[in-house]
Amino acid sequence: MRSRTVAAGVSLVLLAGLAVYLGSRVAHGDLPLPVRACTVYEAGDGESGGNVRKVRLTGEQMANAATIAAVGLRRRLPERAIVVALATAFQESGLKNLPYGDRDSVGLFQQRPSQGWGTVDQIMDPRYAAERFYAALEKVPGWERMRVTDAAQAVQRSAFPDAYQKWADDAAVLASALVGNTGGTVACSVASRPAMRGSAAAAALTNQLILDWGELETVTPAELLGVALPVTDARTGWRYAHWLVSHAGQHGIKRVQFGDRQWTAKDGAWSPAPESSDDLVIAEVFAET
Repeated sequence: MRSRTVAAGVSLVLLAGLAVYLGSRVAHGDLPLPVRACTVYEAGDGESGGNVRKVRLTGEQMANAATIAAVGLRRRLPERAIVVALATAFQESGLKNLPYGDRDSVGLFQQRPSQGWGTVDQIMDPRYAAERFYAALEKVPGWERMRVTDAAQAVQRSAFPDAYQKWADDAAVLASALVGNTGGTVACSVASRPAMRGSAAAAALTNQLILDWGELETVTPAELLGVALPVTDARTGWRYAHWLVSHAGQHGIKRVQFGDRQWTAKDGAWSPAPESSDDLVIAEVFAET
């Protein structure tokens, strides 16, 4: 009996170690992720090979990253601020909106109610958490010229002040795509059965857009169920297009189109669109049936 107990204990330890190892490999993009995963490319069209840097995230992580970036852009902050915010959230929570943490820390940035960051309910709102982080960052003199880890530490006051730097490169890749520097560099696969469909999905998507981006002009796309966003330049168009793909799994998005490219839930990738749409970003949701 004792030998069986010892063997069982050893097996549990080995399984736990394997889980930690695999989790670490996934976080660093070394292993493929399951369905509902996203890949963000440093440059190119999302299909480039070679040494193009890639960041692989779960759908939850990607949606949170897109919201953090949108809040920064809404505040008219430079790309560097978004890099710092994303690196911080990578380190603090793995880009997950955690309802727990060290002592009373919660949320994407592991902010503490006891330290004046807000109530638990407030901090668990990704937009509120990002707003508070950016507001604190802007008060740091010279943060724009600091290393990512130093700027993050000036806000977070972590016991591990250099820990944020290891996420700087991945955060830079994410930020570049989410601010619209390149097109078609955020690709996500989604579940075959969307959580939302039809008019309810379109309404929820419109509401989410406004929550993340603030006052925003939206129109109903012709002959499609969904939302369209008028844009005047390519960079803004790709900001919205990448945000939409990042949130596709949550809001039943079937297709996103901008310019001559489209992303589809069926393929989980960008491909040529049948016709160009240079002044509209179009998001089509799944129909009711």
